[in-house]
Amino acid sequence: MAKYLVIVESPAKVKTVKKYLGANYEVAASMGHVRDLPKSRLGIDVEHDFEPKYITIRGKGELLASLRKAAKKADKVYLATDPDREGEAISWHLSIALNLDENKMRRITFNEITKSAVKASIKQARDIDMNLVDEQQARRCLDRMVGYEISPLLWKKIKRGLSAGRVQSVALRIIGDREDEINAFIPKEYWTLEADLKIPGEKKPLVAKFHGKGSEKMAVETKEQLDEILKGLENETFTVSEVKKGERSKKAPLPFTTSTLQQEASKVLNFSTQKTMRLAQQLYEGGSKRKGNDRSDFLSAYRFYTNQRGGRCGSTFLYPGAVRHKIYRKRGHDGE
Repeated sequence: MAKYLVIVESPAKVKTVKKYLGANYEVAASMGHVRDLPKSRLGIDVEHDFEPKYITIRGKGELLASLRKAAKKADKVYLATDPDREGEAISWHLSIALNLDENKMRRITFNEITKSAVKASIKQARDIDMNLVDEQQARRCLDRMVGYEISPLLWKKIKRGLSAGRVQSVALRIIGDREDEINAFIPKEYWTLEADLKIPGEKKPLVAKFHGKGSEKMAVETKEQLDEILKGLENETFTVSEVKKGERSKKAPLPFTTSTLQQEASKVLNFSTQKTMRLAQQLYEGGSKRKGNDRSDFLSAYRFYTNQRGGRCGSTFLYPGAVRHKIYRKRGHDGE
């Protein structure tokens, strides 16, 4: 009778997957990654196409030995690591570390640990997706090249044990460059000139902006320049040669989620998270009377809408903008 080996990442999945597949299948766990870049050196050959130099992770020797022994006994090995690029890379590393024969090695994935999903994955077995593997390797190498060079600087200047990554380091560089631009900015004076022109049949006047003479653009940098232009425009007749009209569609704002409600309340009303949720709960239950000088005096009302999906009542949302809300600017003097 054929014997198959299935290798998953987490040991918590072993018993369940084995129960679904039956006695012909042996299930083992890789406990995550089995190979990685060395900690003591860069581990990337930047002179030869950035080739990574992997080593076995410390403490995984015995595990790999037992997996090799099980793989030799099996007629076919199924690599069932997680269905993402990290899991794809782990399967690839396992295929190398276990010296698996390509003819007896297959890759399977399942997004849920159910009997139907696990059995369906066996029927849909495939080769390892090297595109996903290369994506993971590129990310890992970028992390190493950036972090290996910058982390020692963090240890020296800030605190030992900190690590720098490819995202934070670039973001910090962008912020630093922007700060340099702000500091190097030289304020420059400029003036704008506008004319309100009445058009027959229109309720509102047309606002025309001064751009220059003829087709030549002209920047007004001093008040003297502005006065000179105004002097030249005295007793002149303005002509509107063409008016273009168009329509623009504006999407309604998204409903508040818990986090966006808290952010808006903090930004606009300076409310704490606890206060925001307390007021929201009171409004949901039917409102409450305003008492004393509490900042809730400034909050009049929010209208609630219920989002119904699939024939059942879903979550309740607060709609900003589309749903009107009133804020009392001063007690006794309300405005919208």
